[in-house]
Amino acid sequence: MQLSSKLLCAATLALSLPAAAQKKNFTITEATNGMGTTLALKGLKAASWQPETNNLYFIANNAMVRLNAASGTVDTVRRLAALNKSLYGKDSLKAFPPLTWTGKNEFYLSTGFDLSFGSPDSDSWRTKSLQKGSENITVAPFTGHVAYTVDNNLWLNNTQVTKETDKNIISGKSVHREEFGIDKGIFFSPKGNLLAYYRMDQTMVADYPIIDWSVTPAQANIIKYPMAGGTSHEVTVWVYNPETKSKVRIKTGTPADKYLTCVSWSPDERYLFIATLNRGQDELRLNKYDVQTGERVSTLFEETDPKYVQPLHPLSFLPGRNDRFVWWSQRDGYMHLYLYTTEGKLLRQLTKGKWLVNEILGFNEERSEIIYTASKESPVEKNTYAVDWTTGVSRRIDNAYGYHNATASSNGRYILDVYSNAHTPRKTVLMSTDGKSSKVLQESENTLKGYDRPEVKELMLKADDGTDLYAKMILPTGFDATKQYPVIVYLYNGPNVQLLHNSFPASGNLWYEYMAQRGYIVFTMDGRGSSNRGQKFEQATFGKLGTVELQDQLKGVDYLKSLPYVDSKRMGIHGWSFGGFMTTSMMLRFPDVFKVGVAGGPVMDWKMYEVMYTERYMNTPQDNAKGYEDANLLSKTKNLKGKLLLIHGTDDDVVVWQHSVNFVKKCVDNNIPVDYFVYPGHPHNVRGKDRVHLMQKITDYFDLYLKP
Repeated sequence: MQLSSKLLCAATLALSLPAAAQKKNFTITEATNGMGTTLALKGLKAASWQPETNNLYFIANNAMVRLNAASGTVDTVRRLAALNKSLYGKDSLKAFPPLTWTGKNEFYLSTGFDLSFGSPDSDSWRTKSLQKGSENITVAPFTGHVAYTVDNNLWLNNTQVTKETDKNIISGKSVHREEFGIDKGIFFSPKGNLLAYYRMDQTMVADYPIIDWSVTPAQANIIKYPMAGGTSHEVTVWVYNPETKSKVRIKTGTPADKYLTCVSWSPDERYLFIATLNRGQDELRLNKYDVQTGERVSTLFEETDPKYVQPLHPLSFLPGRNDRFVWWSQRDGYMHLYLYTTEGKLLRQLTKGKWLVNEILGFNEERSEIIYTASKESPVEKNTYAVDWTTGVSRRIDNAYGYHNATASSNGRYILDVYSNAHTPRKTVLMSTDGKSSKVLQESENTLKGYDRPEVKELMLKADDGTDLYAKMILPTGFDATKQYPVIVYLYNGPNVQLLHNSFPASGNLWYEYMAQRGYIVFTMDGRGSSNRGQKFEQATFGKLGTVELQDQLKGVDYLKSLPYVDSKRMGIHGWSFGGFMTTSMMLRFPDVFKVGVAGGPVMDWKMYEVMYTERYMNTPQDNAKGYEDANLLSKTKNLKGKLLLIHGTDDDVVVWQHSVNFVKKCVDNNIPVDYFVYPGHPHNVRGKDRVHLMQKITDYFDLYLKP
């Protein structure tokens, strides 16, 4: 049959359309690192508020740009070429470095081991050179003092403050393995005149070898790793006066192995406030110390809990007040804000409800308001609010659903609100906190629009006790309800982590979408024990890690099995760190549920994990022998039926490599087959280009054993 010219033209057009219109699949590289590289959403680069002004600074087209939030005027402050000329006389910098403010009219740029101090409208610079190997660089407000560490000692303005010869006595670095909200060890006073710092003595802690396999013969890097129930390190806080070059030890008392956190200066620089937490982590005292003598002035209050108290935030003083501060506490079951005097008198609870405060962004003194973020609308969302500290009345500032990351001007009049939701890529909005003005500064295009995207279903399941459990299911692309598909459950379900947010992309992870494009259903859920749901939800697993969490995850399994398009004989599970512990636990405790598991960096025996984290959730092995033994996966290898791949970084100093090595040895002893892969030179997480290799390895393992 001969086609007419019209039909021939239509047929030709139809044949040519798929090449132009067909949606793409993600590559493994895009699925792994794409959202941080080639598929990154647009946003303002290095945005920061100038103190005591309404000016927002950011980097655009290799220039420093200033936006006045009140007037809306925009001007270019300095271009990269001019910066290079004034600093070096040549093009040394290839990109404009982020700026950090030290006062209203001064900022600094970090360029290697040099700090260049300048002001917005001047080409005059002063440079401070630091010692080789400097880390933890901290600049004081107003005075411009620069503190940093070199190896285990603290320096200030190129003067060595501490001179410890034993490498296991460390000053100026974070302590307690960065638990209790600790992320630094240097604390300048508000006016920059004095310096408080942590000193950690870990000479008494057991040695642990981290092997460097990159040299021949291999070398042992001996670290100190305090394991649950063992000897912990001892921490003190010191205050250094640059003018007198004198040091004062804060007398925090005994026992020496308690935890010191929430280090905070009074605005007048006379006092230091420190929360002391006992080794059992169930008794907290907020103490006030005289920085001239180191003596304890008073204990403002105590907090106790039958399971644990978890302090995470320093004090926030009200603007212009030396005697009023905000304290964070879960004492009513949810993380909320409380207003106290420095004599320890509770004035009022500022926020209240079955939701959590996430951050304090700043203060608006004119309106007597604290600007904060919270999960008030939904546990999977974060929005911005203001609370009047004189009345405790709160109001919402932003007006869009989703997950908001905001920064506030120092006067609290404006916020830069960067948010997204399941269907809205990143949007950057400048708004006044009084609700009178709002302007979209940037709206990112959908960088994923050219790809074949799967359908994402938001789910709500119920735990055994009726607790709501938020879950998400990602269907295969080209989904056909008459077919059956394999499933991958991705989980963490451990403390201080929440996987599900109402943010972009809706899947939460492009690797999930990559697997959906390969014909898998992907399921993830935040069970009891995970974060952002309140104290009862988080403490449900206390003393029995790997039990309640598994029961919740099995509710997800039951739901999946109820679906006609789920092939319950082809189910896989994957997680990392606590998720690796959960994955291995599921494969051993419920060996008939999952055909395949991939566990990365897994805890196998909690007696071998660090003191601070483990004892908070499990007590000591001496006090909770049954809980530790029930959670011990080394004694359960005989139960393994499915295919299990263990993955570990050889340089892991968080979940030490010995966890999985011991597990493999037990499998060998019991003649149990198990698969194993290591990443030489990598710590607890595999980052960079090698992460692509990791995700391809995981993908291939599921393809090998779950594909029909």
